[in-house]
Amino acid sequence: MMWPMWGMPIGMGWMGFGGLWMILLWGGLIALTVWGVVRLTRREAPTLKHDPLDVAKERYAKGEISQEEFKQLKKDLS
Repeated sequence: MMWPMWGMPIGMGWMGFGGLWMILLWGGLIALTVWGVVRLTRREAPTLKHDPLDVAKERYAKGEISQEEFKQLKKDLS
């Protein structure tokens, strides 16, 4: 093995960088994989579209409005 004037064998200085690059490479690949799996498996909450008539039906079902009020709302909204 050749010994340059710095006192260590040729190639020993680059081994630290090689190990660092290997850690960065594997860390990046693992992070990318985890991100992809989370992104693909995450389920979005369905957006609830409430039509005014649906709101009136819910209020009637809960007893918040009377039958007459519901009929009037239904007539007004249709």
